[in-house]
Amino acid sequence: MFDELRTRALVFMGKGLRSPLVVFSGLSLMPLLSGCIFSSDRPDLSLDLPDAYLAARGNVHAALPALDWWRTFRSDELTRFIEEGQTANLDIAAAIGRIMQADAQSKIAGAALLPALTFAGSGARIRPAGGPERGDYRAVLNASYQLDFWGQNAANSRAAEESAVVTRFNKEVVVLSTIVSVGTAYLNILAAQDRLRIARENLAAATRILILVQQRAEQGTASALDVAQQQSLVDTIRAGIPLFDETLRQNIAVLAALMGRPPENLVVKGGSLYRLAIPQVTPGLPSQLLFQRPDIRAAEASLKSADASVEAARAAFYPNITLTGQGGYESTALRLLFTPQNALYNLALNITQPIFDGYVLEGKLEFAKGQQFELLKTYCQTVLTGFRDVEIALIAVADGAERERLQNAVVTSSRRAFQLAETRLREGVADLIVVLQTQQTLFTAEDALVLDRQARLQAALSLFQALGGGWLPPGVGAGPILLQ
Repeated sequence: MFDELRTRALVFMGKGLRSPLVVFSGLSLMPLLSGCIFSSDRPDLSLDLPDAYLAARGNVHAALPALDWWRTFRSDELTRFIEEGQTANLDIAAAIGRIMQADAQSKIAGAALLPALTFAGSGARIRPAGGPERGDYRAVLNASYQLDFWGQNAANSRAAEESAVVTRFNKEVVVLSTIVSVGTAYLNILAAQDRLRIARENLAAATRILILVQQRAEQGTASALDVAQQQSLVDTIRAGIPLFDETLRQNIAVLAALMGRPPENLVVKGGSLYRLAIPQVTPGLPSQLLFQRPDIRAAEASLKSADASVEAARAAFYPNITLTGQGGYESTALRLLFTPQNALYNLALNITQPIFDGYVLEGKLEFAKGQQFELLKTYCQTVLTGFRDVEIALIAVADGAERERLQNAVVTSSRRAFQLAETRLREGVADLIVVLQTQQTLFTAEDALVLDRQARLQAALSLFQALGGGWLPPGVGAGPILLQ
């Protein structure tokens, strides 16, 4: 059917030089022909969606992420930093610039769907050799329009529009990444402050023990070795303090850069990880992730753009039909230029059909299909990566809470042991080795508890990121179409 229709269309158009009716008849076949050649041939997605997350517990819709999800940490300072980062971050600003470029490219691609109109005017006084002087004045409008029977221009326009959509979702990826980076830097600052506080408290406790040991050594009930061992512990704790201070100040610099500021202009009050609330968030269903994560939506739009590019590459095999026209005035006298007898016009129909181009068009079509296949697999991989990220984050949230609970019990018992050891030391009946061990155990346990608390908060932050940030209320916004 396709070969017959194409042959008839080309024959009719060839005869059309002698008969306008035949031209019309030939052109009328082209929409029918275009419907035959542009059936979708995208490979199947071959992607199964799970019914639920393995690590999800309870009602998966109980606490879906709010649009301003960062407020659930209950920190005014963190909220202020995140919201400032969204407006001042330079990576986000650069992403907005890429959106502007893509919109401009979309406008350029869509221009082929509209007629082109230009004005040309000229005026001259001419005196040929041996002849009289005369004038030559022209004022004309030139128009051209490419008939998009095969849908090539429309497909190129759709491809550019979808590319512009991609830049918008990519910008949302940058925004989400920036929010999470600000949150991570802030958690690092609070953790460094907590660890610095614990180190200083432990240094003060170790110093108290050192004074007691020195007093016992003066009384002859402790040896120089006992004093040296305790002094070594004090020095070790003191040597670790600059590391925590370094981490604190470096993360303030990181936070400042994320907010588009120099470090000198940022003051962070901070405080403690224990002043932040642990957000309660549920993941919803896996299918909902497809229209919540901006990277999945960007991959989807990229695939749609590739689909349109395949259509455009296939349409390039068929005749290119262009209408051109010119109308205006031409006169040898300027005062007579716009009189009816000096009017001019011409109309033309131009048809070009590729016959042999060294397989350039075939190569372009194969290239477009290769891109389509690549982006199809990229979309599938992005979806699977999203499911993986959510599962990992859910596991980290659940296990992090359990780990913090158990470590808190370790700190409680270690603190009790150290208090008893210090009391017995003051009473003169404690073994200095036991005191030394309980000090080290308590410091290690308290420091590990801070890290567990940070990991738990970081897991919540990662879960929000894995879910694509805040979710619109049910029924608001459009979902993806690829897997529906």
